This record gives sequence, structure tokens and C-alpha cells, in this order.
Amino acid sequence: MSDAERVRAVADHVARTRRQGADVVVVVSAMGKTTDDLLRLASDVSTVQPPRELDMLLTSGERVSAPLLAMAIAGLGVDAVSFTGSQAQIITDTTHLNAKIVEVKADRVRAALAEGRVPVVAGFQGVSLDRDVTSLGRGGSDTTAVALAAALGAEACEIYTDVSGVFSADPRIVPEARRLPRVSFEEMLDIAASGGRVLALRSVEFARNHGVPLHVRSSFTWEPGTWVVEEDPSMEQAVVTAVTHDISEAKVTVTGVPDKPGIAARLFRALADRAVNVDTIVQNTSLHGTTDISFTVPKTDLEVSLDVARALAPEIGAGEVMADDGIAKVSLVGAGMRSHPGVSATMFEVLATAAINIEMISTSSIRLSCVVRADRVEEAVRLLHEAFELSGG
Repeated sequence: MSDAERVRAVADHVARTRRQGADVVVVVSAMGKTTDDLLRLASDVSTVQPPRELDMLLTSGERVSAPLLAMAIAGLGVDAVSFTGSQAQIITDTTHLNAKIVEVKADRVRAALAEGRVPVVAGFQGVSLDRDVTSLGRGGSDTTAVALAAALGAEACEIYTDVSGVFSADPRIVPEARRLPRVSFEEMLDIAASGGRVLALRSVEFARNHGVPLHVRSSFTWEPGTWVVEEDPSMEQAVVTAVTHDISEAKVTVTGVPDKPGIAARLFRALADRAVNVDTIVQNTSLHGTTDISFTVPKTDLEVSLDVARALAPEIGAGEVMADDGIAKVSLVGAGMRSHPGVSATMFEVLATAAINIEMISTSSIRLSCVVRADRVEEAVRLLHEAFELSGG
């Protein structure tokens, strides 16, 4: 939906699907770089940006694209009607800029469907319990679409993006990466959490919790994409499904931390109180009663994390607080990792052979992540993709 031509193309896609007999509800994002432009304009106007007013501003992009698409659909002879998040009755909590959906009533959307119309809903937004406009944060339009699909009992929720599905690695780094026809919710959650940018994590969580099948497709073609569904226990899972990478994190190290109960709790509670999302945590072996604690955070939270750690260090008797924004994370994701030994050994051997040093390690039942230097992460992705034979087929 970057320009008028793309709006007309989307309208054509919707109209064709509707004429094939399917009931369709469309959720739209803002056009092109509208959100970035609005943020820039806000900065030009004032350094004081109350969250409530930012939500009023940023959600306006979707309120523009929704009626434009409804007009384009109507121009093709299919009756359509646009709704804001408030009109679609997407009820959220009172947290501005990153609101959580509490309930989706969608009475007017159901009524429009019953009348044979195509509802076009502005994504990324809702209305709070205090009746203020709220935004749903990054990937909010995906979350809106999944929430509406769940509320309406839809057969599936199609997510249209600029790629044709979920791939075994970033195709810009690994040209031979293959499109995955089917991924489990659990795998998709780890792919999204470890750097895969195709779907927002919250939308996948919502889909899993409400049993909404997702179909990730290209907005430029009619070809099938990737289905994200419940895991089929009758089918043998691939050992490794995808290699992902994330360059959006930084590392914080607090040295000389007293090795006694409650110290780590105080540090990470202080970070949580400032809404810092900590990812990987490593505590070194205690030496002479002290230890070093390292953890990764989004780069956008680095300054806040440093402020918190430096303010707390004297209170807990810790030493220096250091930052490192030259790291990246490379991960293996696959449901088959639960039952196949040797995945970690192979990963470590591949990286060691290439002299890529591992600084931190974290795991889940189906994911293995290593923190490496940012300037080596793309090489690591290519080597691991080749080592686990993820190309082709």
C-alpha cells in the first residue's frame, strides 16, 4: 500500500477473492513511510511528545489508507466500508504506544459482512477502556488482523507482505534459502523472537493462543506462501527449520557483582520497572566472592539500561558497567531439535572452524542462539545454513 497503484492492486486482489464467494475482512497498515514521516514531523514540532498525542498522530496513517482502499474496492463494483479501530470495537488496555488487546467485539464488522460488504479496518489501533485512541506497537496491524480473525471465527488469516513467505534464512544473505511451506506456531514464535522479521511476535502469540491458522503471502503475486499452524505430531520434524539473525541488540556487562542471593533480582527488577526487555543473560563463575553479569537488550533500550545499571551499581557494591553495541545473534530453530542430539556440537564446530568467537549462548527446547560479533554474523548465517543443508527442496 505504498502508493495509489498499489492500493488499486490490493483492491483488485480483494475484489477477486470476494467474487470467488469468500467473505473477506481487510486490515490495512499505513501507506509507505507514513508512520516514519509522522514521527519526524512530531520531532520537528516539539521535543515534548505525550504518549496519548503520539497515539492520536501515529494511528492517523491507517485511518487514511482504510477509506482509500474501500473507495478502490467500490470502484471495482464490490461494496466496501471502512472502520477505525474504535469503530471496529477493538478494545485495549490504557497503555499508550504499546497497548494490549482486551476484547474484540466487532459488531459493526459482523453486520457489514451480513450485508455482503467488505469491511476494511484500520490496523495498529484500538480504543482504550478510558475511551482514548491507542496504538498496538510494532507489528500492530498483523495483531489487529489476527485478533479480528479470532473474534469472527475466520478459517484463516492471510498476512500479506513484501516476501512470499517464511524462509530458511534471510534471502538477502543466503540467496539459496528456501521458502518453508509449513511452520508450527512454536517454531514461528522462536523465528520471530530471534530475528525473523516476517511476522511480529505478538501476532503469532495471539494466533497460537486462539488457534488461528496464518498464511504468510506476497502482496505482489498469487502464489502460495507459508502456513503457520499447530504442530502435527504425526509428522517427523526437520532437525533445523531455519537460521535467523538479529543485529538489533546490544550487550551490557556489570563487573564485580557480589555473589550473594538477591543481587541479580534487584538488577533485573530495576530493568523490568523501566520496561527493558532483557534477552540473553550470562553470569560468570564466582571469583573471590564477586562475579560479572552480562545481558543483552534492544539497542533502543541501551541508554536506559546503562542508566539503571550505573545507578544501582554503587548500591549493590558492583564495579564498572560497560556497553557493547557491536554484537549480533545467530540462531538455529527447529522442532526436531528436541529429539536429535548433536545440533549444538555441529553449530559450535562450524563457528569455531571459521574462527567466529561465541560470546554468549542461550537455548530453548527448539532454539539455540549464539551471540557473536556483528561483522561476522552474516558469514555465520551462511555457514550454518550450508552445514545443516537447508537449501533446495
